[in-house]
Amino acid sequence: MTKKIELELALTKIGDLLLHDKITLNKQGKSIEPVKLKVPEYQRPYKWTGKNAIQLLDDILLAKSQNKEAYRVGTLILHKTQDRQTLETIYEIVDGQQRVTTFVLLLHALGFGEISFLKQSVKNNVHSTTNIPNNFLALKRRIQNIKEEKSKEDLKAYVQNNCELIVVITNEISEAFQFFDSQNARGKKLYPHDLLKAYHLREMSNMDVSETEKVVKTWEDMDQKKLATLFSEYLYRVKEWTKGNTAWELTEKNIHKFKGVAHKDNYPYAQYYKGAFAYLDHINQTAMPFVSGLRSLKPFQLDTPVVAGKPFFDYAKHYFEILADIQNNDKYEGYFVNDNQIVKTLNLKDFKAGIGNGITRLLFDTALLLFVDRFCPEKPSQQDLDLLDEFLVFAFIWAYSLRAQYNNLGWVSAQNYIMGSEKINSFNIYKAIAESDNPLALMSALSDKLRPLKIADLSKNLQSMKEFNKEDANHVQLHYLNFFQRYNYLEVKK
Repeated sequence: MTKKIELELALTKIGDLLLHDKITLNKQGKSIEPVKLKVPEYQRPYKWTGKNAIQLLDDILLAKSQNKEAYRVGTLILHKTQDRQTLETIYEIVDGQQRVTTFVLLLHALGFGEISFLKQSVKNNVHSTTNIPNNFLALKRRIQNIKEEKSKEDLKAYVQNNCELIVVITNEISEAFQFFDSQNARGKKLYPHDLLKAYHLREMSNMDVSETEKVVKTWEDMDQKKLATLFSEYLYRVKEWTKGNTAWELTEKNIHKFKGVAHKDNYPYAQYYKGAFAYLDHINQTAMPFVSGLRSLKPFQLDTPVVAGKPFFDYAKHYFEILADIQNNDKYEGYFVNDNQIVKTLNLKDFKAGIGNGITRLLFDTALLLFVDRFCPEKPSQQDLDLLDEFLVFAFIWAYSLRAQYNNLGWVSAQNYIMGSEKINSFNIYKAIAESDNPLALMSALSDKLRPLKIADLSKNLQSMKEFNKEDANHVQLHYLNFFQRYNYLEVKK
C-alpha cells in the first residue's frame, strides 16, 4: 500500500519551539505538541562559527531596535517520523539545523537552563565539538556587554516571543528533501550536486526510510566541497570531453547529464542500462566472485548514463574514492598511484600554485581517472598497475605539453588544446581512451600521436632556463621537463 504523503505548514515562536517543545500555530490556528526535535545521523555537522552566531544576534538586536513585532528568521523543514526504539513521535531536522542550534545556544547564554534539545549527544565531529562551545562563549560574552539588566530581560523576551520560524512538516523524507531543494533554490544558490541529491532522493520514494537515511548519511559524510568539485570539475568534464564537446561549467541547466535513467524510463536503451546495472549489482552481492576467483564487477562507467535513485549515490561514492586514490601518491595507501616520481614533482608547490598549473593538473588527473575507470578493476593486479604506470607517462606528456607551451594558461587555450589546435600534442586524449578496446591498443595510439617538444616550442619563461634536471635532497626532480628529457619527449638542441 502506498504511503500517504502529508505536508503541513506552520509558524512557531522560538520560545515555544525550544523552551516548551511545541509549534505555535498550524493552518487551523492550533498548536502542535509535543514536538521532540532531533538532529538525524545523516545531517551535516554544526559548522556555524562565532562570526555567524554573533551576526544572528546582531540581526535580532537590530530588529528589536526597529520595533519589529515579528522577526522571521527563516524556514525549518521537519521530517515527522517515529523513533525505532521508543516508538515515540519525533521531528527530524532536514533543513535549519545550524540556525536552530544557534538559537539554543543563544537561549542558554541568556540564562535558560532547561532546554531539551541540549540533551542530545553531539556528533563526534571536529566542527560540532569545536563550534558549539566556542559559539556559546561568544554569545555569552556579547550578552555580558549589555550593561543594563532591563535590556537583557527585554532581549530574552524578544527572542522567545518575537523571533519566528516558518515550519514545514512532512511524513516523507524524500518530500522533505524536495522542499529543501525548492526552498534553497529561491534563496541562496545551491551547488549542482545538492540539486542532484534532491532529485535522486525523489527517485527513492519506494525505499525503506532506514535505507534512505543510510544513503543520505553516506553522502553527507563525504567532504561536501570535494564532492562539489568531483561533479563540476571532473565527472562533468569527462562526460563532455569523451563526446568531443567543450566543458565549461556544471549548472542547474545541464545537471540533467547526471539524472540518468529513471525508474519510469522503458525505452530500449534505458532497459539496457538498468538491466546491466541490476545484473552486475546482483553478481557482486552473491558469493560468485569469491568462489570463482573473479574480481568484483564495476557497475559504472564514466561515459555512460547512471541509473537514477540509490545507484546514483553509489556512483558518487565510487568515483569520490577512486579520484582520492589517484590523487594520493602515498607509497602504502590506495591501489592506483603510489610513490610515483612524476607525481612527486607535480606535487611540488611551484607546480600546484596558479590557474595554469591547476588546469594542467586537472587534465592529467581526469585522464588517469578515465583510464582507471575503463581498464582497471577496483583491486588491480600487478599487470594492471604496470599498464597504469605506462599510461601515466603518456598522460603526463600530453597534459604538460600544454603547460610547457604557455606562459599564462587559461581555460580557453586548454579547451582548444583538447579539441585540437595548432599546439604540439593537441588532441582529445579522452576520446582516445573511451574508444580504445584495450589498454595496449591505447598505448599504441598514444605512442603514434605524441611528439617531442623542441626548445623553440617552449614558453619564453622555460626557454630561458639553463637546465631542467636539478633535484632536491630526497631525489625529487625540481622541474617536470626533466621527465620530458628522460622519456625522449624534449629535443634539447635548437
